[in-house]
Amino acid sequence: MAKTTTMFECTACGARYPRPLGKCGTCGAFGTIEEVKGALKRDLKRTGSAYAQSQYADPIPLLEVEITDTERAATGMAELDRVLGGGVVPGMVVLLGGEPGIGKSTLVLQWAAASNGIVLYASGEESERQIKLRAQRLGAENPDIHLFAETDVRRILEVADRMKPSLLLVDSIQTLFDPDFESSAGSVSQVRGCAALLARWAKLTGTPLVLVGHVTKDGSLAGPKVLEHLVDTVLAFEGDRHHHHRLLRALKNRFGAAFELGVFAMTEKGLIPAEGNPFFLEAEPRPGCAATVVLSGTRPVVVEIQALVASAGLGIPRRTALGIDGQRLSMLCAVAERRGGVQLHDRDVYLNVAGGLEVEDPAADLAVVAALASSATGRVLAGKCLFLGEVGLTGEVRPVAQLPLRLQEGARLGFDRAAVPRMGLDPGLRAPLELYPERGLERLRGKTWLLAKAEEGDEHV
Repeated sequence: MAKTTTMFECTACGARYPRPLGKCGTCGAFGTIEEVKGALKRDLKRTGSAYAQSQYADPIPLLEVEITDTERAATGMAELDRVLGGGVVPGMVVLLGGEPGIGKSTLVLQWAAASNGIVLYASGEESERQIKLRAQRLGAENPDIHLFAETDVRRILEVADRMKPSLLLVDSIQTLFDPDFESSAGSVSQVRGCAALLARWAKLTGTPLVLVGHVTKDGSLAGPKVLEHLVDTVLAFEGDRHHHHRLLRALKNRFGAAFELGVFAMTEKGLIPAEGNPFFLEAEPRPGCAATVVLSGTRPVVVEIQALVASAGLGIPRRTALGIDGQRLSMLCAVAERRGGVQLHDRDVYLNVAGGLEVEDPAADLAVVAALASSATGRVLAGKCLFLGEVGLTGEVRPVAQLPLRLQEGARLGFDRAAVPRMGLDPGLRAPLELYPERGLERLRGKTWLLAKAEEGDEHV
């Protein structure tokens, strides 16, 4: 008689072990490893993929694989199409996550209303009446949308097989359960198992699938990490509920560019695409404000960096950053003082990216240094000027990626000059605005970036 193998699983991250442990070696949680029981133990022996069966019976050389152009279907929302890489691919599995109340259900309902063909909206969080009231408020009453308030994943798949929808929406994956698993809805095993069943069905039928997911208190997607590996695209819906705009970012995309960004405005009629980057710029130039262009995926976004330099009240200077890494701000403060002559060692420094955008692009370094210099000296930066460049520890201004694309976006929004790195600058570059090539920060105060104090006119220093 074959010996029964006992498996143990971490309820926090889903890691599996052949014996019980007090601490999970993957996530570090204590007391979360439990024995796998019942149907889930049988599921560990299952084989197969969430993807459709291959058309080739045996392994085939790479050069002999036949490919066809992937047909994409527009979602009816331009910003959403941009983030998805041009539209929805047949059999595409999308995971949408975001904070509670940020607008995930609003987005998927508008997505359903703009789609062509039958849409099955399976909700485990709201009743049909609640979704109907939201659809009336948003003006999204599409007769092709079919609502199904159900948490049993098997029943949802039965209805989907019968209806054959062109789009399946599930809100949310944490509310579903599979009767074959002996655990409650929202557990690691249930989330993994239900997502695998839905993804396998989507790949076999070629139906696009959208899964709405919860997030933890630190902002990451709830559930096992395998959930993100299982899907084709992971979308993060970000923004402050007190702001009127929302950011949709592709953290993973097998059919397009990762970290692509879509901008929406939240109104009483729902989400509308935002054109022209209207949320990240201040119309009136002031001391401590500098504009730059950052790349999010393939999209250039013009943002405003705001800096405030004040006397340190307690003797120990503070470095506070919102929208940019705090350690990078500390480094740029040291470079600006040592190489640029800006006195910051005895002053508090506060930095903010206007509009709540998170900036990771090093091309914003020069704008941060310029904003610090402007605030420290009380002088306004040159009007309609962009600051593009990565700043090194020796004070050199280093090249940035996609400089022509950034300059075109700045010119489109009315900027007429740009401080750019001299290093690596193409002599034949036909820029749409006037360029000020910069080599380093040694003579920052003497540059023509800065204007005299606002009350003294607009004469260059």
